[in-house]
Amino acid sequence: MDKGILLESGTNELEVLEFKLDGNSYGINVAKIREIITYQEVTPVPNAHPSIEGIFMPRDTMITAIDLKNCLQIGESQDEGLFIITNFNKLDIAFHVDSVVGIHRISWGDIIKPNATVSSSEDGISTGIVKLNNKLIIILDFEKIITDISPETGLKVSEITELGTRERNSIPILLAEDSALLNKLIVDSLQKAGYDNIIHTQNGSEAWDVITKYRNEGTLKNKVRLVITDIEMPIMDGHRLTKLIKDNDDTKDIPVVIFSSLVNDEMRRKGEALGANAQLSKPEIGNLVKEIDKLVF
Repeated sequence: MDKGILLESGTNELEVLEFKLDGNSYGINVAKIREIITYQEVTPVPNAHPSIEGIFMPRDTMITAIDLKNCLQIGESQDEGLFIITNFNKLDIAFHVDSVVGIHRISWGDIIKPNATVSSSEDGISTGIVKLNNKLIIILDFEKIITDISPETGLKVSEITELGTRERNSIPILLAEDSALLNKLIVDSLQKAGYDNIIHTQNGSEAWDVITKYRNEGTLKNKVRLVITDIEMPIMDGHRLTKLIKDNDDTKDIPVVIFSSLVNDEMRRKGEALGANAQLSKPEIGNLVKEIDKLVF
């Protein structure tokens, strides 16, 4: 697909592709998409998860096809429609949808976090809801969908055990991560790795509020020594948070580590332009700890 006009870095905007499933509107961040192709025949995989339709190999790259209707428990897709081919968490996955409506440029500030009536914080597969042209578009959590199907593709917490016994320390770390499940897993992993003093927030806005509070109190250097941030978050994304930190004389020396499923070549260039000190793909929790070690000691 043509992702023609690239968004400027740090503007707190994203482009969402709206697609249809069973007549309802859903969305995916365009940054995750490699291309969109018409449905093609797939080869079934024996004993696979019910949501896996099979595999196919366009241009000599093997891709797993996922039936989104099955994932959302709204039926099963027929041999028609489109494949949205994505790349995130270093995986190439095709999601089967009925049709594509178009691309919308929106602000993260316009995305509403689902409440408990829509999905529980750790089990839901919606990262947010946006209202456009008098209709609601549900933005799906594709990382959660894939992790539910194949848990070994998620956060590799076993890497922390492989680091061995580590000394405890109280270096203050600020985390911005909107997924309740990942937020807890990252905090638990960092604590297991020796980092006991972690402030965890749900988005860039909350993290910036914490930084601003300590800056105004004159205690910032003692309260925040490093920031870890996701990219995709409602209200304020990680790129905007990084820009705010690095553009301010009082905060620019705080190391920022971007820890996201979206760390591809394009996103890495954006992060570098904003001044991020390190960027890692989300499964690599062991490497995250190693980067923190380098930045705070």
